[in-house]
Amino acid sequence: MLLSDAVDEFLSYIQVELNLSYHTYRSYEYDLHCFEIFLKRHDRSLELTDLSSMNVRRFIRDQILNAKIHPRTLQRRISCLKSFTKFCLKERFLEQDFMAGIEYPKADKKVPRYMNASELKQFLSYLETDTRPFSLRNELLFKLLATTGMRRQELVDLTWDQLDFDAKTIRIRGKGSKERLLPLHSMVLDLFKKYKESLTTSNLHHEEPVFKSRNKKYLDPRSLHKLFKMLLTESGLPADKFSLHHLRHTFATLLLQQNDKIDLRTIQELLGHSNLATTSIYTHVDFSQKKKAIDSFLNDKNESNDEGADEEIAK
Repeated sequence: MLLSDAVDEFLSYIQVELNLSYHTYRSYEYDLHCFEIFLKRHDRSLELTDLSSMNVRRFIRDQILNAKIHPRTLQRRISCLKSFTKFCLKERFLEQDFMAGIEYPKADKKVPRYMNASELKQFLSYLETDTRPFSLRNELLFKLLATTGMRRQELVDLTWDQLDFDAKTIRIRGKGSKERLLPLHSMVLDLFKKYKESLTTSNLHHEEPVFKSRNKKYLDPRSLHKLFKMLLTESGLPADKFSLHHLRHTFATLLLQQNDKIDLRTIQELLGHSNLATTSIYTHVDFSQKKKAIDSFLNDKNESNDEGADEEIAK
């Protein structure tokens, strides 16, 4: 069986049976295409049963040295190949796993970039003063992102039937068609009322997208990102410092910073992470918090020493 035929079967499987998102489907499709192109370029057999771990290791080496891809992208490509071989073994296309023994490269764990409370307030305050066409839509969609932590694609795909204004909740369809129910912040509830009043009845059909572009179609994720950058600059914040995804980081970080009782499990459910390890990146604290913790520790120590001295004097 040719690699290309097995890839077609695999892609059909993840799209139809696993119902993975379009973004994930395209990413896997591209990753497998890169692997196939590498094999062709080096005159390697494209028969599925001829593939070996040596082919994969040379592919990884080529990606690092020649393609110079980001470690996280390489991790995704290896994960894709592992899922692919697992599928082929299950379907009996393969008898041996050519991904056996292939390890993931270590990737630097960076503290996620986020807006502090002052920066977020500055951005949202600017949206409230903007009077251009679509300013109400823009204010609502960015405040919705900032108060729910939803992904960009989840916002773009949002339809009116996912909103329950009586219960004050939003039902988000996440990766792999997994759903999660989130409360709506009071600031967006009032905005939704104004926004709905500005739309025609046809635009409020339960299957219609909540947010549309200027040409009355679904918003494009890239266009949304460009809009965010433009509004960020106009608000006086550096556009090169933040991306749209940083609003998601901001949501999670500020929740942890401003609420001592919230735990990672709650953040995990709010963000729709399937793995708690993914959520653990939000355990970082900023420098002021570190300083506060150290000062508190030293003060506690001094107080205990003072108490000990008082006891000695009393004796």
